[in-house]
Amino acid sequence: MVTTDNDNTIFITGYAKLPTAITAEKLYEVIAIGVEVNPETGIIIDSDCTLATNVGRNFFKKLTNGYCLLHGIDPLIMTFEKRYYGSARKAITTALKIMYDKWLTFKEKD
Repeated sequence: MVTTDNDNTIFITGYAKLPTAITAEKLYEVIAIGVEVNPETGIIIDSDCTLATNVGRNFFKKLTNGYCLLHGIDPLIMTFEKRYYGSARKAITTALKIMYDKWLTFKEKD
C-alpha cells in the first residue's frame, strides 16, 4: 500500500566537498543534499541542496523530486551530467551517491 501522507517518510542526506572559488564553496565549503523519501515506493517526495542560487536549488528539486530510488542512482546521475553544467556538478553527483548508499543501508535493515 502506498501512503500519501508524509508521516512515514524518511530523510536521507549526502555531502561532498565543493570546488574552491565558487560562491557555494565560500558559503558552505561542502554541498549538502537532503531528500525526503517514501520508504515503501522509493520515490523522492521532496529535496533540497545548498547551492548558492534559488535557480540552482530549484533545478536540483526539479531533477530529483519524483525520482524512484528503486531504479538505482545511475539514471539520476546521468540526468545531472546531461543537464547540469554548474561548477558543483561533480560534488552533487558524489553527494547523490552517498545519499543512495545510505538508502541502500536503510533498505537492508528494513
